[in-house]
Amino acid sequence: MFLADCQARLAFDLLANTWNAVVVWSLRHGPRRPGELRGQIGGISHKVLTETLRRLEFNGLVERHAYAEAPPRVEYALTGLGRSLLAPIETFGAWAFEHADEVLAAQDRWEEETTASPAPPRAEPPS
Repeated sequence: MFLADCQARLAFDLLANTWNAVVVWSLRHGPRRPGELRGQIGGISHKVLTETLRRLEFNGLVERHAYAEAPPRVEYALTGLGRSLLAPIETFGAWAFEHADEVLAAQDRWEEETTASPAPPRAEPPS
């Protein structure tokens, strides 16, 4: 049973957000600037990346390092805790790679079944 204070729910919540795992995985080779991350990830807006980085920092998975330079420079890196998530993310990614075709086929079957079957006729109201 996954109670509100269950530790497993914490992990599910962390990985439930698509961008959390993507950003953590993108930082696996070392610190990156936000612009580098956006280029590497693709399809993520500046706003969503900022929110994701803040959420990961809040959860202790990422650390922010601001350099006192002109112009200012900021980099993000995984913490030890963040690095500990790399293996589960890799395992989940391997599962997706192996089973993506099956999942997509199931989705196609479901779509065909739900759109192909006509709606049942409406009952006539009693007179």
